[in-house]
Amino acid sequence: MVVCVCNGIRERDVREAARSGASSACQAYRSLGLAAKCGQCVPFAREIIRDERAAA
Repeated sequence: MVVCVCNGIRERDVREAARSGASSACQAYRSLGLAAKCGQCVPFAREIIRDERAAA
């Protein structure tokens, strides 16, 4: 599933970033060499990161 249309970031990318230590959407995007643009995706990315960290 696409999380960020502006950057083409997929859910699996955000999950992988969270598993690698990212604790926020900004950190996850930075780990991919990107940054949030319009910001519509940030709440969804936060939810994915929260779920991934809870499962760890």
